[in-house]
Amino acid sequence: MSIDSIISFEKATLKIGDHEVLTDVNLTVDKNEFVYIIGKVGSGKTTLIKTINAEYPLSEGFGTVSNFQLDKLKRKEIPKLRRKLGIVFQDFQLLNDRNINKNLEFVLKATGWKNKKEIEERIAEVLEKVGLGFKGYKMPHQLSGGEQQRVVIARALLNDPEIILADEPTGNLDPATSEEIMNILYELPQFGRAVVMATHNYTLIKKFPARTVKCEDGGIADTNLSEADLDRLIQNE
Repeated sequence: MSIDSIISFEKATLKIGDHEVLTDVNLTVDKNEFVYIIGKVGSGKTTLIKTINAEYPLSEGFGTVSNFQLDKLKRKEIPKLRRKLGIVFQDFQLLNDRNINKNLEFVLKATGWKNKKEIEERIAEVLEKVGLGFKGYKMPHQLSGGEQQRVVIARALLNDPEIILADEPTGNLDPATSEEIMNILYELPQFGRAVVMATHNYTLIKKFPARTVKCEDGGIADTNLSEADLDRLIQNE
């Protein structure tokens, strides 16, 4: 584990309940790194992300996320860990009964923010960052899919996390909108954040190159995809 690592697994076994999904996992992600997680459906991409998020416990091997030791993590520590993380879902998971500002306010209040002026300023700041500075008054259903995903990224950035976990964030979006979302995510490591993104969209990987890790046959390993490899995979998308 290097001094710059923000995520580290060593000889870890990742499970869903009693079912082993990935074994002998050795992985490090640095503080300002963008990493793709690829693999077939059911290969363990989401299991890895949910283990990083402490949704699934790590019972075998060693793992650290933002200085929290996953294999020794107490239940009361999980909320503190998750404040270091921003999650970007494929299916948005916005609250449909309130506008965008109120969606973001709900998250801030749930994570301990109390000052109304500070809450308003932080919401304005993150919406501006994702290009939605004037749309906070709108309801989720009044936004396009791409705009809703921008809100999800804004929500993920609210507490200035060290790590962004993105699970198929472009899965429900058209190619042009997917590129817009990737432009936002791809620049986040410049600001010292790590981004771990599970995807099967090889067209995006070709346009936004970064380190790629593959889940396969119950294990995980770095994979060097050449342009020819990506072109072949794109043809099969």
